[in-house]
Amino acid sequence: MTRYALLTLSLFVASSCIMTEFFDDEANVVRAAGYDRPVGDPKQSRSVVLAKHGIVATSHPLAAETGLDILKAGGNAADAAIAASAMIGLVEPMSCGIGGDLFAIYWDNNTQKLYGLNASGRSPINLSREEFVRLGHEQIPTYGPLAWSVPGCVSGWQQLHDRFGSKPFDELLGPSIETAEEGFPVSEVIASSWRGATSKLKQSPDSAATYLVDRERAPRFGELFRNPSLAQSYRRIATDGPEAFYQGDIAKTIVAFSEANGGFFSRDDFLKHEAEWVDPVSTSYRGYELWELPPNGQGIAALQILNSIEPFDVKAMGFGSPDYLHLFIEAKKLAFADRAKFYADPAFNALPTAELISKQYAARQVQRINMNKAATDVPAGDPKLANGDTIYLTVVDKDRNCCSFIQSNYYGFGSQIVPGDVGFVLQNRGALFTLEEGHLNVYEPRKRPFHTIIPAMLTKDGEPYFCFGVMGGDMQPQGHAQVAMNLIDFGMNVQAAGDAARVRHVGSAQPTGVAANGSGTVQVESGISDETVEALRAKGHQVVRAKGAFGGYQGIMIDRKNGVLHGATEARKDGAAVGY
Repeated sequence: MTRYALLTLSLFVASSCIMTEFFDDEANVVRAAGYDRPVGDPKQSRSVVLAKHGIVATSHPLAAETGLDILKAGGNAADAAIAASAMIGLVEPMSCGIGGDLFAIYWDNNTQKLYGLNASGRSPINLSREEFVRLGHEQIPTYGPLAWSVPGCVSGWQQLHDRFGSKPFDELLGPSIETAEEGFPVSEVIASSWRGATSKLKQSPDSAATYLVDRERAPRFGELFRNPSLAQSYRRIATDGPEAFYQGDIAKTIVAFSEANGGFFSRDDFLKHEAEWVDPVSTSYRGYELWELPPNGQGIAALQILNSIEPFDVKAMGFGSPDYLHLFIEAKKLAFADRAKFYADPAFNALPTAELISKQYAARQVQRINMNKAATDVPAGDPKLANGDTIYLTVVDKDRNCCSFIQSNYYGFGSQIVPGDVGFVLQNRGALFTLEEGHLNVYEPRKRPFHTIIPAMLTKDGEPYFCFGVMGGDMQPQGHAQVAMNLIDFGMNVQAAGDAARVRHVGSAQPTGVAANGSGTVQVESGISDETVEALRAKGHQVVRAKGAFGGYQGIMIDRKNGVLHGATEARKDGAAVGY
């Protein structure tokens, strides 16, 4: 299998950190939950969470409760998001932490404005494509020091806090410090993901010491786990501010470890790092505006998908119908072909972002869709012709400030390397660069790699309507589009919109610029009928039933008429939406 095919497969689970199972015998797929809800959609996993003042929704109950406590103590959405982020970096360490990156979209109710935050890190100053070639690498290693980029998470906390926060860092990090020292019970989905990383964690002494019980095994479901080293790192940040991470002992420890273990980090990499405020970009969809962040992330793929779908009456097609899913899959292929060619660090190249998300470009792209046949060869379009494992959490506070927030290590436990006694792994985002000369995403010093993690927000009439996200590698823009259509086209409530059966197309062109063979594979959940599966196969799609690769969703809708918030969380994760 080629490197590029492996990358295609790896993105199934990169940010969601969940194992995928394929089912050749469709009779083995569990098709019903085994319970009967007395009202509403029988397939909905739980009721919508309603609250007047504020809601926090995350993929772990402790993180949600931590953020809610901050809201109740007078904090705002930025404060609660930082506190929840710190807690989830402790309790879901394979997915995220202060060794990774984050992105956020924030609505500030005072200024009535939307802000975008790109807190992704850059490649080391002293590492270049030529060095990889000299070392004999044809591609960037997935694990280890050569896959490192500077962690951006803490700089994101700082920017969010400096601009919008109201509580001091010691108050925001205090609950996580206490929990790291006392221990927390490991939840069910997280325990499974943790167990799957055991063999790789054992290969690094510091990783085994930090994350494995007796350096041998992952903690079991329901078992208490402690991370005193992370508590110490958090305490340094709480006491000395985020500068402790980039200028103090934490950075010194990481750089010393890098120098001793074949890495290329220098003190300048950390001293020169900074997060960046960016303008979110959007497209209209049936009277709503979907907002995403521009590249180096993949958020605009969701905008491109919806632009291609908007001319069609998908409500009339029906949720889960063959025509609807075929249209979605073909629109996704077009967007991801462009993603492979044009999404990269805008500081290094002039990217055609505005053209890619324009309605004029979409009108030409739609003409490439054959509603009767799956496309098997999907090159990137020409936008110049147009005129024109991860966690996701969301918070809305009493003043209706809204925070859409996502952070990740990329793979489960990132690079698999804990650099000393810091209590967290370093991400492996550098593995998403290519060594292909001339490609926009080619490896260069102090460059941000193509990024998968993306927050989102829907607005209506110039005000926030729905603050949401879907974690999970390539699933993220596909999930954003599906959830938005569930809400807008199919009239689902915020919980049903996340619970509804999803599809995930895999096999389109990857960020390396190399396309996978054929039409790719369509993964479907058990809620997609056998009749639809067969109809898709008749159109030329390769369809498999799968479990566990469909992302993780959180969402909060603002009902301004009644003054009520509607919160939802992902039934496929351990999470919770809580409010007051």
